[in-house]
Amino acid sequence: MTADISCDVLVIGGGIAGLSLAAELASRLAASPETRGRAGGVVLVEAEPTLGYHTSSRSARQLIPSYGPPVIQDLTLRTLALIRAAEADLPEPILAPRSFLLIGDEEAVRDRASTHMHPVMPAEALGLAPELRPETFSAAGLDTTSVSCNTDALLEFHRARLLAAGGRIITGQRVEAARQAGEGTLWKVSAPGMRFQASTVVNAAGAWADTLAGVFGAQPLRLTPYRRTAAVVDVERPLEAGAPMVADASDRFYYRPEGRQVLISPSESEPSVAEDARPRNADVQALVKVVNSVTTMGITGVARAWTGLRTEAPDGVPVVGWDPAVPGFFWLSGQGGYGFQTSSAIAELAAGILLGEAVGKEARNALSPARVQV
Repeated sequence: MTADISCDVLVIGGGIAGLSLAAELASRLAASPETRGRAGGVVLVEAEPTLGYHTSSRSARQLIPSYGPPVIQDLTLRTLALIRAAEADLPEPILAPRSFLLIGDEEAVRDRASTHMHPVMPAEALGLAPELRPETFSAAGLDTTSVSCNTDALLEFHRARLLAAGGRIITGQRVEAARQAGEGTLWKVSAPGMRFQASTVVNAAGAWADTLAGVFGAQPLRLTPYRRTAAVVDVERPLEAGAPMVADASDRFYYRPEGRQVLISPSESEPSVAEDARPRNADVQALVKVVNSVTTMGITGVARAWTGLRTEAPDGVPVVGWDPAVPGFFWLSGQGGYGFQTSSAIAELAAGILLGEAVGKEARNALSPARVQV
């Protein structure tokens, strides 16, 4: 039996991007005198049986203001401010201090440094991360504004906020077909066990965003999923609990403490098809070799490993805004490796655009789908 659901906005994709926007939008609608009490204003539909199933459950759990181009850094700072404001009403914090230490040769570190990172001498870097082998780097930069993030708690915060505002969450339903009714912009959307009717559809489908766009008659934006593998390993000499996250400026690896274990990643950017990505043993073993060569931690075994997909537009900047050619179709895609660290700010921006509010012109233009479509 197929169920029918009507809503104002149908958000497709239950990762951090879609969930945070759905929560922000539903909260604004619930607070507005014009829309307060309207049932089914926002519905989120996710193809997998659980929220955050793909990339959002495979995050490094670190928010780094010095990471990414200027527009990303601005969105990161705003996200941190919004999360900290929300923490005031939560029983436990979502964020915790954890610095970010970038190492490499002078040119590589200089190219990756930003206003949120200050240079430190190699001796100071070794004081912060004594497990590093001193002969493996000649320069370093430190971002003390970086924080660790309890991503599970952040996802739960948005989930609870969405439901409290009267929104709905439907999992296990993959959108298969869509059409616009008559000459208007009302969408008729079909999934195996559901039919949806919505004025606006938000494409937050992650690695499947271009595929989903085709279902709605929109041109793809040449979004590319990239593999990013990580593993939690056992070590002979565990890191201190307050140790920084350490990353190679040439993107060969990063690592950070994970309790008495260590999370490591090769920082790879290998193009992939949209899939439920899985780690390859050869990649993990090569990573272990690299990390052992630059540190004295002494990796003794791999406890678990995983691979996520970071989906990017050609310029590496997220895509947020109305499709230029398809009425009622809104892009919320291409977050790449910046998903969690920009999520709250992008949700705020996207909700403003969807509601016709005045939003920052610079950020709106920088993220607009019109810059990508040809």
